Amino acid sequence: MMEENRAEGVESRESGVVGVEPVGTEPKVEVQTPVPEPEPLNPSPQPLDPPEVIEALLFAADAPVKLDRLAELAEVPPETARAVIDRLNASYQESGRTFRVQRVAQGFQLYTMPDYAEFVRRLYQHQYTHRLSRAALEVLAIVAYKQPVTRPEVEQLRGVDCSGPLVTLLERRLVATYGRASRPGNPFLYRTTPEFLRYFGLAGLEDLPRMEEIGEFLARRETGPDAGETDKGETFDSLAMDGGHRDAAPEEAR
Repeated sequence: MMEENRAEGVESRESGVVGVEPVGTEPKVEVQTPVPEPEPLNPSPQPLDPPEVIEALLFAADAPVKLDRLAELAEVPPETARAVIDRLNASYQESGRTFRVQRVAQGFQLYTMPDYAEFVRRLYQHQYTHRLSRAALEVLAIVAYKQPVTRPEVEQLRGVDCSGPLVTLLERRLVATYGRASRPGNPFLYRTTPEFLRYFGLAGLEDLPRMEEIGEFLARRETGPDAGETDKGETFDSLAMDGGHRDAAPEEAR
């Protein structure tokens, strides 16, 4: 009897239940099909080119952005960021764009070209335009060229009291205090601000016109049609000779 069972099959005892497998057949092997990994719902974006990133940063900025900050945000070395700015300006010029990247206030900012300044001014013609009196302009010029300077020193040069114009310039953030002088009374020292550079489109104080140029400009005004209007208010643009307002960048954007 045992020989017949051995001839008909093999007993299976793995589960404790006796079973008979046909002789001459291979045991069945279960093959598991691998389950594919689900795709992420938010795949990581493709890296953007530095020119695109830097252009977007400059477009969104409402104030000059320093080169180191641009490089940090774009995740490139500063020299690469500077080269990108040069390439952007070359591309803008080649394609006839109406703006350039201007180096101003120790940073970089987008400026429209001077040819379109009049049209841009029309856009803001119903907004209040801050105007400076001649006295405020004179005080601002003295601070710009003599800084840091105290109020008594400014008054000595002008020959009149300067407290009113100084308050105006402080309110407009064109000048700021810069410590105190080491002299009797310890008067405040005044100097220009980054806002002064930004508004006039100056990269730094080294870009200020020479004193001789200022003298010639004032001389032309004294002999011009408005020579007798000593109390006439002046806009910032007149002092800058339309050189660097954000709606009128210098012809050569640096």
